[in-house]
Amino acid sequence: MMDLNYEMIGITVLWTFLYGYIIVAAIDFGAGFFNYYAIQTGQHRKVSHIIQRYLSPVWEVTNVFFVFFFVGIVGFYPDTAYYFGTTLLIPGSIALILLAIRGSYYAFNSYATKPRKSWAFLYGVTGLLIPASLSVVLVISEGGYIYGDGDGVQLDVMELLLSPYAWTVVFLAIILVLYISSGFLTYYAAKAKNESAMETFRGWFMIWTLPMLVISQFTFLSLREHNLEHFVAAQDYWYLFGLSLLSMIIAVFLIWRKRHFGLAFIMIMLQFGFAFYGYGISKLPYILYPYIDINTSVVNESMAFSLTIAFILGLLLLIPSIILLLRLFIFNTEYVEGRNEEGY
Repeated sequence: MMDLNYEMIGITVLWTFLYGYIIVAAIDFGAGFFNYYAIQTGQHRKVSHIIQRYLSPVWEVTNVFFVFFFVGIVGFYPDTAYYFGTTLLIPGSIALILLAIRGSYYAFNSYATKPRKSWAFLYGVTGLLIPASLSVVLVISEGGYIYGDGDGVQLDVMELLLSPYAWTVVFLAIILVLYISSGFLTYYAAKAKNESAMETFRGWFMIWTLPMLVISQFTFLSLREHNLEHFVAAQDYWYLFGLSLLSMIIAVFLIWRKRHFGLAFIMIMLQFGFAFYGYGISKLPYILYPYIDINTSVVNESMAFSLTIAFILGLLLLIPSIILLLRLFIFNTEYVEGRNEEGY
């Protein structure tokens, strides 16, 4: 029972780190794409300064959640390094290259006297390609894409490329980024009292609402064809997915009616949170089906205890840091409205 507690606490904390990363990174990635789209469509004078004001203090901490999750998953379940390390060599390398390109944008853009469209293009495109490449991890974790032979674990690339489930997850990742980001930027522009920017972001959010609903349904249907066991298990947590849909309805209604944008974004986070945790709980005990089971692949008890304490403390330290960042910049009225240019 003691081991089980460590296992469940550990995977819950790690899943929470991953949830936090997806929310923060989705806003960041989507904002980069919307910034480039605005430049191409001549709307950058209305929205780009709002986007840059958000990105300036936030981009440096976006990957903290991801680093915690990556280190934690390997620490708690060492087998993940063996299985995922080999199979994710290609998609992982692509993601690292894209992250490097994205990071370079900040350096060049910060010291440049005049922003260039080519930099904005790279920044915007990587904002969609990075979540697409990282989503491959969740796809592979469902099983059916890797096999063992005399040379170790191999990724069946053709099976992955021809898989309907894989492509639905990739498109879900891209649409999720645009959906979450446009919802937050609508709230952020409203807080900045920028009516024209708010209307623009609000329009983009409403555009991505229907694709978000449709691709979510396609993802579950394709999961049924790919991993029936997980699909059946997910039905036991129908109430979490029902709460996710209800949260989405409330968020869309509030933004459509131009009311309580802050509450609307909370509903968006709850929408994704209910679905994300419902997916994670129904997937247990497997991290990688059928190779990595949290009941048998966990590190020894003493190390599990130490890691559990360390990551809980890390989470307790990270959350107040994020709250402080939000209070100093994101939710600071003078900064949001651009009256404190030193902060900008």
